[in-house]
Amino acid sequence: MPTARESLLDAALSALAGLPWSGVRMVDVASAAGVSRQTLYNEFGSKDGLARALVRREADVYLRGVDRVLAERPQASPTGSDAGGTPISPADRLVHVAEWTVGSARSSALVRALLTGCWSERLPVPSVRTTASVSAVPAQRRADAGVPGPAELVAAVRDRALAALEKEVPGADPVELGRYCETAVRLGLSCVVAPPGRGEGHAGYIRSVLARLPVRAVG
Repeated sequence: MPTARESLLDAALSALAGLPWSGVRMVDVASAAGVSRQTLYNEFGSKDGLARALVRREADVYLRGVDRVLAERPQASPTGSDAGGTPISPADRLVHVAEWTVGSARSSALVRALLTGCWSERLPVPSVRTTASVSAVPAQRRADAGVPGPAELVAAVRDRALAALEKEVPGADPVELGRYCETAVRLGLSCVVAPPGRGEGHAGYIRSVLARLPVRAVG
C-alpha cells in the first residue's frame, strides 16, 4: 500500500486536475488521502512544502523514464532469442529520450513547466527555489529542497545519456558526445515548445537533425 505521503501527493495531483493550485485546499487533500490535516502538515509543513514535494516527484518520474529509455535492450529476434535481435544504436537511444521528453511534457503540465520554465497560474509554483543539483534521492526525502530549473533538468538528462553512451561508443570524444546528447534533449524541448509542421513527426525531425551532426563513432 502507498504511504501516507504518497497518498497525499496523489491526492494533490488529482485535485490539481480540476482546480488551480490556489483553489486546492489542504483539508480536501488530506480528506481525499484518508488522513488527518495534521498528518498532512506533519509531512510537508505547509502548502508550499506540499507544492515543492509534488513538483519534485514529477521531476523524479521524468528522470526515471529517461533512465529506462537509456537502459533499453535490443529487440528480441523473431525466434524469441535475444541473440540476433535488432540493436538499438546510440542515436536511436537519444531519439527515444527526446520522444520521452515530448510525451512527458504533453501528458503532465508540471513536467512541461519544469522543462520550459513556463508556469501558469494554475500550477503549484513553489515560492522557494534553490540551485541544488538534481539528486537520485526520492522527492519524499527532499520536501524542503527547491525545484530544479530547466537548465538543471537538461544537464541531468545529458549526463545520464553521456554515461550510458560512453560505454557503447568508446572512440567518441566525451566533450563532443556530451554536446550531442544535450542537443538531442534540446531538440525534444523545441518540439514541446514549437511542434514540427504537419506531416513531419517530432521523432523524424529529431533524427534528421542528429544525423547531420558531425559526431564521430555515433551511429
